[in-house]
Amino acid sequence: METTLISDKAKQFGDSRLLSEQETAFKLGLWLSGLDSFLRLQSHSSSRQDAVSRDWTREFSLVNSVLLLCSKLNLQLLRNFNEDSYIGFNELNDFSRELIDAALVNEAILRGAPLRLGEWTAWSNFLADRLKRNAAFHKIIEIAEKEGEKFLPEKLVWLIENKPIPFDLETDLRLLLPRFAKILKWLDAIGEILDKDEFLKPTVLLFADIHEKTRELMRFINEYLLKHRSEDDELFAALDCAVYAISIELKKVYDYELVGFAESRESPIIYAKVETAHGLLNDSFQQTAVNIARLIDPKIEASELFPNIDRKLKQSLKLREDLWRVLQVVKAAEQNLEKVGLPKLHSTLDYFFDNSIRYLFYKDLETTERFIEEVMNTKEARDLVPILHRFGAYLETLFEQVNMRAVLTNHPFVPPKDELSL
Repeated sequence: METTLISDKAKQFGDSRLLSEQETAFKLGLWLSGLDSFLRLQSHSSSRQDAVSRDWTREFSLVNSVLLLCSKLNLQLLRNFNEDSYIGFNELNDFSRELIDAALVNEAILRGAPLRLGEWTAWSNFLADRLKRNAAFHKIIEIAEKEGEKFLPEKLVWLIENKPIPFDLETDLRLLLPRFAKILKWLDAIGEILDKDEFLKPTVLLFADIHEKTRELMRFINEYLLKHRSEDDELFAALDCAVYAISIELKKVYDYELVGFAESRESPIIYAKVETAHGLLNDSFQQTAVNIARLIDPKIEASELFPNIDRKLKQSLKLREDLWRVLQVVKAAEQNLEKVGLPKLHSTLDYFFDNSIRYLFYKDLETTERFIEEVMNTKEARDLVPILHRFGAYLETLFEQVNMRAVLTNHPFVPPKDELSL
């Protein structure tokens, strides 16, 4: 039987109520899968050394928020239940009680805050075990994963179905691509949350699940590479590069951007972390999918698979070039402010502020704006030079970070020919 909550008849006639039910089932499976991964993690702390001593109340609060969300989504499934559902009514009903009971117990534990690692370990192990004993838990996650496996660009699916491909390559791609698709679907869900400006803190559970799925994908690829040791094989080369690129982005995201995320309180910091982590991972996986598609059709454009890539590429190219120009002017002004002149310095910063600064990640935007404001408001050379020195050092680091964006991988930087006359 197809893993679905919608009957074939409902699909045929486009029943909007049941289509909404399918979407609800996916969202519930998405969050349950995230919860499952989050409960398995031993530490979400900024430092493993302080795991024993720090307060784990925020982890309990996150779990409580997601349990309540899952309970709400499960009740929606019960209200819209139809007889053709993959999950039985009694299974959903039992699971509803399980979720409500878990939320009540979690709230009771929260009243004993502050909470330590011991309480977290005991509760996370207990809750994970209870959830896995429920048949609906596994079926709902299965629905979400099946939905995720189909989340491939239509053009890529068309290529696999219609282009002449060697049998071995087609077999390998059909095993590999659904794993990529699931991660892209999970990242798309986080992107929607960002776009809708919804509460971002619970996305740490989805990032935990993406981390787990990415590790599993990398193990799968590494096993493939060990079995097919042929550097002349195009898929071998593409996957070898993919593992390297993804491992770098994974380290950036989980060893830096999301460290201490559960402990963060300020909304701008939370938004910055989620936006950056999502952008790094999403761009990397999309670029990998493009490289794989080019094994089938070398002439295919990235924008044919992911329309947003073309926009991001143009923005990143513009940002990189403008950053380079600002860096040259700031460094020259630091060395000889009188020669460059305040008008030249100010006009360069004004242009950058009015144009490409908005293409920065949110986490870099505030610092860059603060530096620009400080430079613009400082008139005395003796006060301005130290500021320019700090700004120049910051811009050098920022330029390197921008230059490492996944969309720029195949676009090495070449300084503009119309060099600034300083």
